[in-house]
Amino acid sequence: MSHDALITATSLEWNVAYTRHQHEKSVAENLRGKGFEVFLPTYDAVRRWSDRKKQVTVPLFPCYVFVRSNVERRFGIITTPGIHLVIMFAGRPAAVPDHELEAIRKALQSNLRVEPHPFLRCGDWVRVTSGPLVDVEGILIRKKSSCRLVLSVELLGKSAAVEIDAFSVRPIPRRVTRTPLLSAHSDLTIKQERAV
Repeated sequence: MSHDALITATSLEWNVAYTRHQHEKSVAENLRGKGFEVFLPTYDAVRRWSDRKKQVTVPLFPCYVFVRSNVERRFGIITTPGIHLVIMFAGRPAAVPDHELEAIRKALQSNLRVEPHPFLRCGDWVRVTSGPLVDVEGILIRKKSSCRLVLSVELLGKSAAVEIDAFSVRPIPRRVTRTPLLSAHSDLTIKQERAV
């Protein structure tokens, strides 16, 4: 592998595309068609209407699609139909740490119940010591009679909760995060990039 190829391969980061409402799946398909590695976490939910209810698969983080890329391929992302913008920080695409998305992926593959959850900054930070989520870190909370592990994507200020056995976790010091929280009241600006 050449030096240039090595630099490009090692500079791949998970970036976040902000999509039109209910266009996450088509955006993910289009990005895959362009050769990008894409992560669109989904979960099963029950939608109720006045006359029926139906189980549907919906995005865990509505309007967000994660795409692994580098600076050289940014144009290919922002020109994809259905994408409003790429989340930026300090003039470049904001990067989501690999360990955050890997925790979400592991939870989704575990066959445990995963659902959206309000973003939290408090609570006991724990690491799972056994079972399908071993080594995943998150915030332990109680909901009624069960325990849940809250997994977060700090950049988006978004979280998901997965049911967990409280005996399968141990407390650890909270990870130090250098990524600022993205919210309506944050100093982090979302910059829209459009093709010229």
